[in-house]
Amino acid sequence: MGKIVAIGGGEMRFHETLPIDRYIVEFSNIENPKLLFIPTASNDAQGYIDTVTAIYGEQLGCTVDTLCLVDQDISDETIKNKILSSNIIYVGGGDTVRMMEIWRTKKVDQYLKEAFAHNIVLSGLSAGSICWFLEGHSNSSIETNRDGWWDREQVIGLGLIPANHCPHYNEVGHETFDDNMLDKEVPGIALQNNVAIVIDGDMYKIVKSDIESKAYVLKKCNGTMNKTELNNCDFQPLSDIL
Repeated sequence: MGKIVAIGGGEMRFHETLPIDRYIVEFSNIENPKLLFIPTASNDAQGYIDTVTAIYGEQLGCTVDTLCLVDQDISDETIKNKILSSNIIYVGGGDTVRMMEIWRTKKVDQYLKEAFAHNIVLSGLSAGSICWFLEGHSNSSIETNRDGWWDREQVIGLGLIPANHCPHYNEVGHETFDDNMLDKEVPGIALQNNVAIVIDGDMYKIVKSDIESKAYVLKKCNGTMNKTELNNCDFQPLSDIL
């Protein structure tokens, strides 16, 4: 039970993640699936909506709908119906902290957990990757990130994947994730841009749109951090890393 594709980063508009995007569509096991894009983290940016519609709709054959929550007065029933009637949900990148605050106010977090239980494919990039984990290492908050550095505080996610998470693991600022993980009892999953971890029930695998991109699991052992690269393209037991 439960399908997730969490992408570490990359520019969809430049087709950097296209092989992963194509995998997400195939992962639904439905011809011409219904995809719901949730752009809360980008402040419902129209350009982002247009990109997702072009890639997933025009190129990959999905019927694309959007759930805009920032400025629109949308009913609880509409939110729930949009989420639970979808085959795929894709969450965009941006301000993770604000996104999670809005979601909890509008019960989006609850409905996404229901979608997970109904085997709807949950996916996303950056903020849309962090949200599926227990906690995330984010660079999204302007208040704590005025100089371009990564947030010191962890962002609380939905906890569907029982680990902490760092996207953009190849970008400046990711180094503090390793230090933060020394204070955690759960493993950490670190993803560079253009690589994703796929969860299918109690199994996982790695999907890449750039063969050079890397994924890691971090685990604390005797006060030190052990980091292991994940490179399996076939499903393996999730218990092996968590």
